[in-house]
Amino acid sequence: MVQRGRLRVYLGAAPGVGKTFRMLDEGHRRLARGTDVVVAFVETHGRPHTAEQLTGLPVVPRLRMRYRDAEFEEMDLAAVLDRHPELALVDELAHTNVPGSVYDKRWQAVQVLLEAGIDVISTVNVQHLESLNDVVEAITGVPQRETVPDWVVRSAEQIELVDMTPEALRRRLAHGNIYQPDKIDAAMTNYFRSGNLTALRELALLWLADSVEEGLQRYRDEHGIASTWETKERVVVALTGGPEGEALIRRAARIASRATGGELLALHIARSDGLAGSSIAALDQQRLLVESLGGSYHSIIGDDIPAAVLDFARAKNATQIVIGASRRNPVVAAVTGPGTGLGITRHAGTIDVHVVSHDYVGRGRVLPRLTSGLNARRRLAGAGVGAVLFAILVPVCATFRRDLALGSDLLLFLLAVVICALVGGIYPALVAAIVASLLLNYYFVEPLHRWTIARSENLLSLVVFLLIAGLVSRVVDLAARRNVEAARSNAEAETLSTLAGSLLRGERALPALMDRVRETFAVDSVALLRRSPDEQARPGGAWSTVAQVGEHPADRPEDGTAEVPAGEDLVLVLNGRTLAGEDQRMLAAFATEVAVAYRQLQLSEQAGAAAELAASDRARTALLNAVSHDLRTPIAAAKAAVSSLRSDEVAWSAQDQSELLEDADRALDRLTALVTNLLDLSRLEAGALSVTLHPIGLDDVVSRALSSIAVGRRHPPGTRPEELVTISVSDELPAVLADAGLLERVVANLVENAQRYNPPGVPVELRASAHGSVVELLIVDHGPGIPELDRESVFAAFQRRDDRAVSTGAGVGLGLAIARGFMEAMHGSIALETSPGGGLMVVLSLPVAEGTGISNGVRPGVRGGDSG
Repeated sequence: MVQRGRLRVYLGAAPGVGKTFRMLDEGHRRLARGTDVVVAFVETHGRPHTAEQLTGLPVVPRLRMRYRDAEFEEMDLAAVLDRHPELALVDELAHTNVPGSVYDKRWQAVQVLLEAGIDVISTVNVQHLESLNDVVEAITGVPQRETVPDWVVRSAEQIELVDMTPEALRRRLAHGNIYQPDKIDAAMTNYFRSGNLTALRELALLWLADSVEEGLQRYRDEHGIASTWETKERVVVALTGGPEGEALIRRAARIASRATGGELLALHIARSDGLAGSSIAALDQQRLLVESLGGSYHSIIGDDIPAAVLDFARAKNATQIVIGASRRNPVVAAVTGPGTGLGITRHAGTIDVHVVSHDYVGRGRVLPRLTSGLNARRRLAGAGVGAVLFAILVPVCATFRRDLALGSDLLLFLLAVVICALVGGIYPALVAAIVASLLLNYYFVEPLHRWTIARSENLLSLVVFLLIAGLVSRVVDLAARRNVEAARSNAEAETLSTLAGSLLRGERALPALMDRVRETFAVDSVALLRRSPDEQARPGGAWSTVAQVGEHPADRPEDGTAEVPAGEDLVLVLNGRTLAGEDQRMLAAFATEVAVAYRQLQLSEQAGAAAELAASDRARTALLNAVSHDLRTPIAAAKAAVSSLRSDEVAWSAQDQSELLEDADRALDRLTALVTNLLDLSRLEAGALSVTLHPIGLDDVVSRALSSIAVGRRHPPGTRPEELVTISVSDELPAVLADAGLLERVVANLVENAQRYNPPGVPVELRASAHGSVVELLIVDHGPGIPELDRESVFAAFQRRDDRAVSTGAGVGLGLAIARGFMEAMHGSIALETSPGGGLMVVLSLPVAEGTGISNGVRPGVRGGDSG
């Protein structure tokens, strides 16, 4: 069996920190030691220092693949497997392979190499880790489409962080060691901002620290190490659900915050029999508090509380435990022995234990009440059953006195007491036991019909009977009460489960939860009130309604029949019937769920607002990136031409002066067009575009549009302006209803785009035809075209057909966005299709003006459903 290869990963916080350089340097070191090393795939990104590192290393030729008429290079997995080196250097672990490759992702190919017994060294940036992908996008505003699962990187035998301070990385970028000079400005002002780099560096360090922690835990488990290693401050706070819980949590949070990276873990131990008297509502509130302080909440089952707490703490490698001082009464503590706190302290070993005092120390716990929880009707029924049974037993036993011994009489009367306990609970059963002992003494113990007892053994029998009857009644009552409690708990659990599940229903979760509360407690209305922030200092304060359901909801807590806090400034108020005590406890748990739904709604609204801000920020960033370059280029050209003309150092000929003036004029025309496009886009987005619709001839508009773009354009050598466009627009077409100026600019813009991407010497085609009440103008080029899936995205502002990040004189990518806006303002449409023979065909559709002739025609040269 082939032994699996070992993976080593160089992790970086951002591009350019030197991951590939370090990988190649390690390759040279291994090669010098005699290891069989090959470069399976390395991307230098045009960096000379990285390219120099390839010298002297064996390189496996890359696999060339064609996709969409372009050639790409990928790692030749088959060639590497055939070569079967000891070590393969594979760059960019998260890379997505070209469609048609054996594997979609490069990390999948790396797994194949490892399975073949080949060691691999690879590189990855923190933004490509699957678990951090959304976090990085939120920080940088740049989505990362190439990701690698965390488990792939964590499975590496060695992960090494290639670290560099943000200042040093920005200096490296400014010196041209990362990107080409034309991309430096955009990178410095966007992805490579100091704040971004600092945040990415912290993410990388924290992720690597977590990976190291996992490795440490595996080592401890493999070697059976149970003692605490204080590598990181972890504070466990033990919660009982009592009123002191919040104070303990805040104290533990302060202890954890004193150390950088300290963790807070809250723990509640539930008894395995489920009979612990912890408050569900209090535990829910404490869980929310723990999570708001950045901690985690854990609930486990255990009967030995000290052992369970210590086992959990050691499993989490905790360094400190926080517990509350005992609430037991000192007298009770002296009888029952040492409590949980002392048990934890005795066996904690090297773990520090903090026993925190609070306001409830020594106040004791409420002992279990003797009431059965049954209503008065059940207790009266129990008493009636006892009276009937005794009325039957006394004459029956008296009739058969000679056949029944005293022991038999005692058992029969004991049975009556048990039946009485089952029906009416403990109180009727105790009364029945006393009555039964008196009846036995009077009717069946010598001397008969007297209250005295002649024989001592009969006295003992009656006393034992009374004790057994009382104890049996207590046990039976407890069993009945537990049965009632279990049934209620089951109903509460089902209701809470339904409520928790309804939180997944989206933005309607809050009204749905409140409506469920109204139905569950059979009240008229439910309102969630919030205290106004500026009124919280007042005793009464001012309240605003967050949400409400039902009729006549309360506007203030005192207006309702029941209220329960749902947070620091929230109150859930019910109006209708008065709730019982057990319903109040359940209502507190409901209020916690309502508070969670409200916070979820708030977070959803904040996320929506943040998404809008992020989109606005991306648009602003794109605008600054594009406009900054495209404004500087014409301004610099015009200034250079004018400065040259004004220079006294050179005597310019008339032809030179004419060319310089032409350059300045053309640069200023570009500047004017850019500013005009920006103003048009702002008018479109603000809805302030002025549109005047009237019948116009399409042939006239096309003629004027071509004339406007022919003036001042430089044409390919040996061509004339009219040779760059072929026109098939008949003057017999019906007039269209449009704004002549806007339509002329749309046509001119689209023709210029088509000429820019059309092959040299191939003219752009303009064809028009009428179809019912619509006239279509087709602008056809035979360039590279646009894939069907990408056609909608090119209508977004600041997008070009080639989607290049750096301007090359092609404008800022506003043409199609403005063209669509103008067409929609004129009640027309614009669509992109594939040209017959390849290329892009832009289809402009405009309504025919009323009162003009309409002819039915067929669009020439168009095949329905063409794509490519």
